[in-house]
Amino acid sequence: MSIIEGIFNILAPHECLRCKKEGSLLCSVCANMLPGVSPRCYRCKRWEEGYQTCRRCRKHSVLFSVRPVTLYGDPFAKELVRVLKFERAKGAASSMAEAMITALKQFGDARITHVPTANSRVRERGYDQAALVAKELAARCGQIYAPLLARTGNQRQLGQDRDVRLKQMEGAFRVLRPSLVEGKRILLIDDVLTTGATCEAAARALRQAGAKRVSALVFAVA
Repeated sequence: MSIIEGIFNILAPHECLRCKKEGSLLCSVCANMLPGVSPRCYRCKRWEEGYQTCRRCRKHSVLFSVRPVTLYGDPFAKELVRVLKFERAKGAASSMAEAMITALKQFGDARITHVPTANSRVRERGYDQAALVAKELAARCGQIYAPLLARTGNQRQLGQDRDVRLKQMEGAFRVLRPSLVEGKRILLIDDVLTTGATCEAAARALRQAGAKRVSALVFAVA
């Protein structure tokens, strides 16, 4: 958080979207009230222990597991994502990270990075929302965050179906620091998972650079 943001929060503190308590956009009590997501394969939605990608879907994805914290259909989760993306409410990243802390434990010592947002979106907002969430999460848990990926284009997938998204995302990422990837377990952080095409493309680039295993932790799943 910048000095200017800190001063603004003192003068006009955030208010919980659910209970209206001052302090954060989603207080810890209300964060615990978000609907959970049962363990399942992110692709076929069949039950799968530890949110792992099922054996059948592993033929099409290099993601070992994808752990969503809540459902995007929940009105408060959706509003938290909206204000972070479209109203420059960076404080929403802190609330998301707080809600994701418990889920982070299942990934052990995996190296934390984020799924980069399209460059055009970063220019519009002035920041990458996934990076903000990843940094907050790592800081709160005393783990190291490192930016390991960069976008190679401006693919924008809003409203596209899975096949179109998969085609658009071919070669969409490059690894910035291969020495930090090779032989490591990597955890991708993102705000919302829709079809999984973006996370899959990011994971593929990391595996090609020698990552031992790539999983994803996301705030919400559509």
